[in-house]
Amino acid sequence: MEEKQLNEKESLEVISNMIKATQNRFTQNAGAPFLVWGYTTVLSSIAVWFAMVRTGNYWWNMLWFLIPIISFPVMMIYNRKQESGAKTYVDSVINKIWIVFGSVGFLVSLVAMFGGYINMQLPILFIVILLMGMGTTLTGMVMKFLPCTIGGALAILLSFLCLIVHNWNVCLIFAAVFVVMMVIPGHILNCKGKCDAKRA
Repeated sequence: MEEKQLNEKESLEVISNMIKATQNRFTQNAGAPFLVWGYTTVLSSIAVWFAMVRTGNYWWNMLWFLIPIISFPVMMIYNRKQESGAKTYVDSVINKIWIVFGSVGFLVSLVAMFGGYINMQLPILFIVILLMGMGTTLTGMVMKFLPCTIGGALAILLSFLCLIVHNWNVCLIFAAVFVVMMVIPGHILNCKGKCDAKRA
């Protein structure tokens, strides 16, 4: 059986349908990843800030590891529950965006924390917000979901505050930026999903 060659109009229609299918699934489910990573980061940032202001002990920075320790298992459980639906090319693109940005952010964080022998000063919170902001902006653009695009773009702009503040209050800025970048868009996605489910 010969495969039908699609013309330009049909190709655009297929791509448009894929984006729509992804948008429909994302509006129902995508709030969870944003909320898991967002809230875990916010709470960890506040914990680090509180511990450092109270004690001044550098080792309280280990609390940053609460982010992957809590978020990865929660996301694995979440992803298992979501495996039933067919994945589109757009889903694959979004996954790859986060694999790249997430891996680079984690690697840079490890170098900043344990690479003291390397002769460089890393403005790590600035770099992490910048990377996550770019990932969120690209996700919003691919999904055509404006709150994610705006949240990510605001995070990129606000990341420069981390270069201005030179005390432990930078952790509070970090937390606030994650509220703008992930928590608020995550709740908007969940609300949109509930509204769409009621209409269906």
